[in-house]
Amino acid sequence: MGIPKKRSEGAPMPLGSARFVVLGLTNGPGFYPNPCLADQVAWIRQRHLMAGAYSVVSYPEKRQFAEFGDQGPFEPRSRLGRLANIGYQQALFNIRTMQSAGLSVPAVWLDVEPVTGFDWPPDVEANAAVVRGAVTAYADQGLTVGVYSTATLWQRVVGDLRLSLPEWRAAGETSRAEALRRCGPDQMFQGGTAVLTQWVDARRDGSRDRDVTCPGGSTYLSLWFHQY
Repeated sequence: MGIPKKRSEGAPMPLGSARFVVLGLTNGPGFYPNPCLADQVAWIRQRHLMAGAYSVVSYPEKRQFAEFGDQGPFEPRSRLGRLANIGYQQALFNIRTMQSAGLSVPAVWLDVEPVTGFDWPPDVEANAAVVRGAVTAYADQGLTVGVYSTATLWQRVVGDLRLSLPEWRAAGETSRAEALRRCGPDQMFQGGTAVLTQWVDARRDGSRDRDVTCPGGSTYLSLWFHQY
């Protein structure tokens, strides 16, 4: 769901035919909350839609190493441990953002991709530590975790990291049919089963991200969305 003046790109509101909406918890990188989240939750409540959540995970800024590197379950005396702790704190920050906005969901999707303006460094081992930390935090808080990406983007950020978590697969500016093709096992990027797939629908009012459940996925919507 779009964020006006987003650090990356905003998007128009969902179509009236939408059955579910996935809300962004971050406004760009980690530790930057979506300033519109409470209003978006209210919008969903009014329409009695199903709500899910996703968060962009990002490599930390320099100041965050000192602030969060020793806060978490990972070994703070190692660089990878500090990075994992920072990822852990990013996720806890997002959970507090959800709570303050009155958003209750059973799961969070972790968005792993390069983003202009706060891109990942080439060190995939370090990047993977941040991602692992975020996954651990959500799981520790009793949330189901899935990952959003593509095979190419995932490889660029975290290399061959395999988490075997459910997948939400992006297809880019294409069609619903092509997006559904991405549900196949040949599009797997970290060892998980496809639950959702997304395509960009270019319209006169702006490009809109549209999502559909993969075959059989609609049976399990309650695992990923809260009905308002």
